[in-house]
Amino acid sequence: MSILPWLLVIVVSFIIAKSIYGFVIGEKEIMGFRIKERSFSIEMFTSLVITYTIVIIGFGLIYFILSFEGIYLVEGGELRKVSPIGSLIHSMYFSGVTMLTIGYGDITPIGIGRLLALIEALIGYILPTAFVIHFVNSNQERARE
Repeated sequence: MSILPWLLVIVVSFIIAKSIYGFVIGEKEIMGFRIKERSFSIEMFTSLVITYTIVIIGFGLIYFILSFEGIYLVEGGELRKVSPIGSLIHSMYFSGVTMLTIGYGDITPIGIGRLLALIEALIGYILPTAFVIHFVNSNQERARE
């Protein structure tokens, strides 16, 4: 078992965590994108979209990287041999569906992929809450001023 895929997983996980942390604490810049104002606005919406996109792509890359280590996404209850591009597409699709819903059941993870899917689904539920908290805090700060 090679260490390179696991190092890549750690790096991608760090980027995901940094993005989520930055959004939750209200950083004015997320992964190089400058956010002007932290209230319900196009800037807040944009920061949420950027954060979701980073998390979806990040987890998709983790699933893809782990597919080379024998940790697969199973489609339709059976393990299918797909090309690397096909695996990347399945990984991104699975990541998006897991993040934005709780999945359709057409693709299921095995092994440690199940834990990763649970973590991603949890993040998918927590981010909207963070968005609402930011909105409320911003309005309270404006009211105090």
